[in-house]
Amino acid sequence: MRNRINQLKNEINELTAASMEELEALRIKYISKKGEITTLFNDFREVANEEKREVGQLLNDLKNAAQDKINELKESFSGNNEADQKSDLTRTADPIKLGTRHPLSLVKNEIIDIFARIGFTIAEGPEIEDDWHVFSALNFPPEHPARDMQDTFFIEQNPDVVLRTHTSSVQTRIMSNQKPPIRMLFPGRVYRNEAISYRAHCFFHQVEGLYIDKDVSFADLKQALMYFAKEMFGPETQIRLRPSYFPFTEPSAEMDISCNLCGGKGCPFCKHTGWVEILGCGMVDPNVLSGVGIDPEAYTGFAFGLGVDRIAMLRYEGITSIKLFYENDPRFLGCFRR
Repeated sequence: MRNRINQLKNEINELTAASMEELEALRIKYISKKGEITTLFNDFREVANEEKREVGQLLNDLKNAAQDKINELKESFSGNNEADQKSDLTRTADPIKLGTRHPLSLVKNEIIDIFARIGFTIAEGPEIEDDWHVFSALNFPPEHPARDMQDTFFIEQNPDVVLRTHTSSVQTRIMSNQKPPIRMLFPGRVYRNEAISYRAHCFFHQVEGLYIDKDVSFADLKQALMYFAKEMFGPETQIRLRPSYFPFTEPSAEMDISCNLCGGKGCPFCKHTGWVEILGCGMVDPNVLSGVGIDPEAYTGFAFGLGVDRIAMLRYEGITSIKLFYENDPRFLGCFRR
């Protein structure tokens, strides 16, 4: 027993390790639960009683020497390897490129910022809506084509539940629960049962606006939209308002801007007219106001709705198809950094 203790003590004094892996192997060999020193302690019961005190002391000294040697080697590694001290153990093995914001998010945020400068705040609502908020409260008659399956996605189990076709449904929720003055934007995704092409998709993004107060006029609407167009597309941008029809506004109009892709000369995007339609607008119909509990004799208001996807195609020249926004091609999305 004494010879084996002395032999192990000499081995431990000469221990060296070139790496932490080698050091761990030495620790397992000598002082682990199945190591050589532990084996000697197990054999200690066979030592004669008169020798146990002396041999026990030698075993304790051997164990302490082994532990001190392992600690000494471990400290030499941690002290000499500055890279280990500075290493971020949570860092991944492969570098990860920084992501970018989606171009539709960039354009939506820019639209929100522009209208925020003239006092508009934000409200959001559910994408799965009921018929009343999407159609009935907005003065859609029962026979209106927008209620037809060609335009709207209906929930089969309940024909009164639909995927919203416009964010005007959020307007009805706000008007039903909030007293004027109201000056809000309603951004969100909407759905329509349309054929997918380079100019249209079955889902897209809108930002709608609503302003209700006393003595609000069509002139206020025109000035707000002109301010938006010049802030969004540049001070040289021209607008025109064409009479139109929407069930929830009267009078109604569609707004075009001078095509910034061709400078008004005509191109495929503007169908060679020099103008691009970007939004619909109008004065809130009195029937809509009275239907949500707002006195149309005391209050007037205007509303507008624009397509974020269409604005993005104008904002970033060279995007020829709306489908690019939804294909998640990193080569395309990586072009937008802001």
